[in-house]
Amino acid sequence: MAKNYFILLSIFWFAVHFVAISQNINSRPGLIQLKVHDIYTAEIGVKEFTGHNDGTRVEQFLASCHLRKGDPWCAALVCWSFKQAGVVTVISGYSPVWFPSKKVIYTRGKGKTPQMADVGGIYFPKMKRIAHTFFIDKWEYGSSFTVTVEGNTNRDGSREGNGCFKKRRLKTQIYKVSRWL
Repeated sequence: MAKNYFILLSIFWFAVHFVAISQNINSRPGLIQLKVHDIYTAEIGVKEFTGHNDGTRVEQFLASCHLRKGDPWCAALVCWSFKQAGVVTVISGYSPVWFPSKKVIYTRGKGKTPQMADVGGIYFPKMKRIAHTFFIDKWEYGSSFTVTVEGNTNRDGSREGNGCFKKRRLKTQIYKVSRWL
């Protein structure tokens, strides 16, 4: 009788822990962060064909959020990358839409520490809005800088560049960060 009780207890313990472990593995944010990271970093080096927001890859990014050839595509890269990873987000190439209050984790140096695959935005006073969107790739601790991956930029960090680049930006340039994972 005690032997049967021990066997049943062991099976129950294993079943409970197996379910808990498998649910944890399937829902770990780290795994989806890595998937999104792999997708957007694979796009580093994509260039516009003529320098006018065009080219096969750029047009795929634009199409992912219902934009046309020639439209700005920084937020389209973000949208496309999340779609490729199967992450449910907004479907938009308009930068401000990526920062709804319930998703914002960081504003002007305050809030949670941004992580890989969070979405960053730069505010442009002339436009009175966030007008450039990108992925946070690495938040450097003890540094004034962060590493980003950005579409529709250039080596100088313009919001109207000609490709997808890995950049080092001053943290003070980043107005908001949203978390979709």
